[in-house]
Amino acid sequence: MRRVLVIVPFPFDDDGMANRREQLKKVNLDPEIEFHYRPVKGGPANFDSYHDWLLADLAMLEAGIEAQAEGYDAVCIDTTSDSGMNALRSVLDIPVIAPGRASYLTALLLGHRFGVLTQWDPWIHEARKAIVEYGLEHHCVGIESINRPPDMQNLLGGKEDEVFPLLRDAALKLVAAGADAICLGSTTMHQAVGYLQENLPVPVIDPGPLTYKMAELLLGMGLTHSRSAYARPHLAKPEMIHGMLDTAASIEGTFGHD
Repeated sequence: MRRVLVIVPFPFDDDGMANRREQLKKVNLDPEIEFHYRPVKGGPANFDSYHDWLLADLAMLEAGIEAQAEGYDAVCIDTTSDSGMNALRSVLDIPVIAPGRASYLTALLLGHRFGVLTQWDPWIHEARKAIVEYGLEHHCVGIESINRPPDMQNLLGGKEDEVFPLLRDAALKLVAAGADAICLGSTTMHQAVGYLQENLPVPVIDPGPLTYKMAELLLGMGLTHSRSAYARPHLAKPEMIHGMLDTAASIEGTFGHD
């Protein structure tokens, strides 16, 4: 049995983690692979600034830095900011898959250009930052937001009648601009995928479940990230990193106390 660690970017309680695990129901996976979910000990509130992205990188690194030693065969990042991916690839030999990058590249397998659909205006900056870093600006027709503040704990639950049509209409603007596929700008939007797939004329990529399938693919083919692209640190400092997040956890407590 192979084991994949899914790192959730907030210090959620059981209810919040259950909403994240719901993503497993959206994809058919090899029954010989187990997916284990782990929240970070502390981190940013909303992923809306460079301040938040830095904290997220550190929190995600700490949560997964021992994954290989713990017997995991791969790591999936549960945020389209791809936080911690680069750092974790530098210290782990097992595959580390992040949904933002995986979504954009999958969109280019399905078409020539893609659009990003997000929930909240501040998240536009996060998507734009990643697209520029990956050199995909010329393949992205734009980023559309419905500007509804996120509920990180409950996600879109209870707001379907209001939010889903808004997401559809925003996605149609991207299609009109030339998008051949729609990438969701957050794994927190997974509850809207079925509705969008039924109501849009182009593929809709669900970022979280995509990483699970990518982990299955890479494990099946015996592939992982290139060491020439992700060099090891000359001196890794996991104890220092754990100490920093242990302190953060003692200050913040559970999610919602920041």
